[in-house]
Amino acid sequence: MLKYQSIYHDLSARIHNADLPSGAKLPSIRQLAQQFSCSKSTILAALQKLEQQHLIYAIPKSGYYVVDHQIAQKPLVSNLIDFATSSPTWHAFPYHDFQHCINKAIDTYQSDLFKYGTAKGLPSLITEAKKLLEAYQVFTNNSNIFITSGVQQALSLLSLMPFPNNCKTILVEQPSYHLYIDFLKTYHMPVVGIKRTTNGIDLKELEQIFRTKEIKFFYTMPRFHNPLGTSYSKKEKEAILHLANQYNVYIVEDDFLADFEYNSKRDPMYAMDTNDRVIYLKSFSKIMFPGLRIGFAILPNELINIFQQYKITTDIDSSMISQAALELYLKSGMFERYRAQVHEHYYNRGKILQHSLKTHFSMYPASSEICMHSHIVFPKEVDLYRIIKYLSQKQILFNSIDQNYIDDFYRERILKINVSTIEDKKIEDGIKELAHTLNNLDNYF
Repeated sequence: MLKYQSIYHDLSARIHNADLPSGAKLPSIRQLAQQFSCSKSTILAALQKLEQQHLIYAIPKSGYYVVDHQIAQKPLVSNLIDFATSSPTWHAFPYHDFQHCINKAIDTYQSDLFKYGTAKGLPSLITEAKKLLEAYQVFTNNSNIFITSGVQQALSLLSLMPFPNNCKTILVEQPSYHLYIDFLKTYHMPVVGIKRTTNGIDLKELEQIFRTKEIKFFYTMPRFHNPLGTSYSKKEKEAILHLANQYNVYIVEDDFLADFEYNSKRDPMYAMDTNDRVIYLKSFSKIMFPGLRIGFAILPNELINIFQQYKITTDIDSSMISQAALELYLKSGMFERYRAQVHEHYYNRGKILQHSLKTHFSMYPASSEICMHSHIVFPKEVDLYRIIKYLSQKQILFNSIDQNYIDDFYRERILKINVSTIEDKKIEDGIKELAHTLNNLDNYF
């Protein structure tokens, strides 16, 4: 080991052990050279490496100071089999690549960091967003694209702002995205639900609701529904669009898992819309990480001004650093390479999950999609909560679907299943243990 590397490891250990805590000043270069019996240039080489690791920073004519003593967390080795968590596998993300984009973004857009942005978002990111959206068969103009602080912000703005149809009631699939359900409850929004199952929705019921309830918009996840994992057929999407046009209802299409589509012929509902009925939402929380807080909203022309007005009063603009870093991540080709890798990774997990469900639960309704999440519908005699509690004691985590319903809507006994954080080899073991537990008659009422 070279001398400067030895010094680097020594100082790094002192920082990580909090012998040199955050904000502490390091000894001077002269003192360090005397301490380690080496030249000043050797000390400078060690300090430069510490700076590159973001462990220290320099103040001209003052010295070097510790940024933070904490080290990056490494994935813990655990026997836990977590079917409850829906976050992406965080340690699989290429942080070093994205760090390049963050650092470059700060260098490139440093003057913009001291200005308020625009309600629509960073123009250069919007240009890259337009190119990316075309890969999802979403063709639009830059003027129709808004950068939002995740899909959740877009949903809240759409729910609060007035629409040209002058209707106020929101229609949501049941079950649906739990955080949006929480929003609707918290703000006491007028909302009605329509049951969605492995067989889709009842189109006759949809027409009746559109005809009688003065629906502002229908919030739907046509592709890889959360939490069911099911998708609408082309015929179903066309029928929904036809009814929306007939009854002057808008469609809010949440396409949060577009990056994991394995059927190249399956397009979003937006691609079929010829009457500016569909508002398309795209998130990066599953393909990258939720902390990025960036989403895209593609709006019809008649909604642009009012959406922009409401967004300005919320946050003026989404995080400039996140936007700039994402723009570079997209433009450099890093995202496309990462997406291909993650797509294959989760597709394999989805296949294992499907095989396990067909092997052990073929008698119960479940999604047939190859997706990172699915569900099982159990008979009402099954004590689902006892099963969940029992399996948690064996370090196998599941969740019911209760939080995904609006108040007073009939709740079926549905178990949510997500494999985004589970090692491939553990998926079969967990589903097999679930089947074994279900066969215990104590789990029935």
